[in-house]
Amino acid sequence: MTAVQQSPPAGPPAPATQAPPARRGSAGRLRHAPEKPPAGVARLLPRTVAARVRALTALSLVLLVVLLGIGWAAVANAREGVRVIGHDAGPQVVATGDLYFQLSDMDAQLANALLIGDAPGGGRDQAVARYDDNRRKAGDALLKAAKLADETTENNTARDLLDALGRYERLAGQALLLDRQSPHPSGPPSQQVTELYRQAADLMKLDLLPKAYNLTLDNGTLVRHTYEDRRSAVLMGRTGVLVAGVALLATLAGFQLYLAKRFRRLLNVPLALATIGTLVLVGAGTLMLSGQAGHLRKAKEEGFDSILALSRTRAISNSANADETRFLLDPGRADAYEQVYLSKSQTVLYLKAGNLTQYNAAVQKDLSFEPGRAPFLGFLGTEANRPAESAEQKAQLVNVMNGVLRDYRKVQANDRRMRDLVKGGQRDQAVAARGAAGADFTRYDRSLQALIGIHRKAFDDAVRDGDGGTSGWYAVLPAAGAAIALLVLAGVRPRLAEYRWSK
Repeated sequence: MTAVQQSPPAGPPAPATQAPPARRGSAGRLRHAPEKPPAGVARLLPRTVAARVRALTALSLVLLVVLLGIGWAAVANAREGVRVIGHDAGPQVVATGDLYFQLSDMDAQLANALLIGDAPGGGRDQAVARYDDNRRKAGDALLKAAKLADETTENNTARDLLDALGRYERLAGQALLLDRQSPHPSGPPSQQVTELYRQAADLMKLDLLPKAYNLTLDNGTLVRHTYEDRRSAVLMGRTGVLVAGVALLATLAGFQLYLAKRFRRLLNVPLALATIGTLVLVGAGTLMLSGQAGHLRKAKEEGFDSILALSRTRAISNSANADETRFLLDPGRADAYEQVYLSKSQTVLYLKAGNLTQYNAAVQKDLSFEPGRAPFLGFLGTEANRPAESAEQKAQLVNVMNGVLRDYRKVQANDRRMRDLVKGGQRDQAVAARGAAGADFTRYDRSLQALIGIHRKAFDDAVRDGDGGTSGWYAVLPAAGAAIALLVLAGVRPRLAEYRWSK
């Protein structure tokens, strides 16, 4: 009987994802199917020890280049800021500030010479000599400003100033010559002389002084923008150096641990030296950039700003002093000169007052102050409220500032006395009092110069420190970078050779 072959019972089909069965080789061992290659981001990661070592080496070198590039750019920004503030636009602003003072003093001395006339012992020759001295100084300051000018508008303004100064000198010379031909031992000069002086004074007030101030404003704006941009760039560079440095240090530390674990070496000496070198470079670079930001701030805020404001204070004070002379010299414009004097006085030291009498009474009150709490405004109020860097500097500034305020009160008291004499019909006595008050104004002006001198020293010190702070860094950065890179390569090469030998 023939056996009937039965088919195997039907069962569920094998899943489609079931792995193919292992095959037996000739020796009876199982052979597994080859692994699938990694997909996605995993495909980009190094898969061998040598590839990982090379990748970490490349990452370290790239971060090193980034660190050096950020440091180089930050040093360049610091040097540019010091150059503009300390050697270019900053000195030009100071020069134009001096120019403004010399021009205003020229007009003041011209008014003094015309007011004194031929009065015996009046000091006319001294006033003319000071006028000539200011004229020479104004010419020198103008030439210096023209040399420092690097913009077309600045050159044009300087050229216009030279032309206007020539016209002013011509009018002043005519007024002085005509006044000598028509002597007046007492009383105001002739109407013709007064008219010539009015033309010269209007030229000074409406043309020369505004142009000189425009030069100051143009370069002052350049200094302010340069300070804001460069100091911000230096601080950003410092942050970039820290971030890039920390990333490089973390990479080098991780690299050290990987080599220690994979090659069973406790320490890779060249790599450790590279890490220490990076730490020193990042620390030194951060400190240097912090110092440069501080030098820029000191040069701008503690030096330049105060020098500029006090130079303006000195020039406006001198112009107001000339308005006292004009008040006596030109009775036809006496009311206008008195109002202008009040306006200029409040610009220098502002106290609330409706007229000159009220202002003088307010000035004579106690003006003692604590830095940051001055009971007055104006240029002197701004100076009194400036923060001091140290207790010693604070005490010095307060002491000199109190001297300025004391001398300013004396100047205002003299002005009140002179005007009271005029109102009392004692013009000759007022002219004599005006001459005697010159010594008090000179003392006030010297107090301002002493205050300017403190800030000029701070400015010069900050610029000198800024110049020295980046000295040598253009050599330090590439040299340090080359040394660190060589140490990294020196630490990696034996391990790669060891890996190839072990294979």
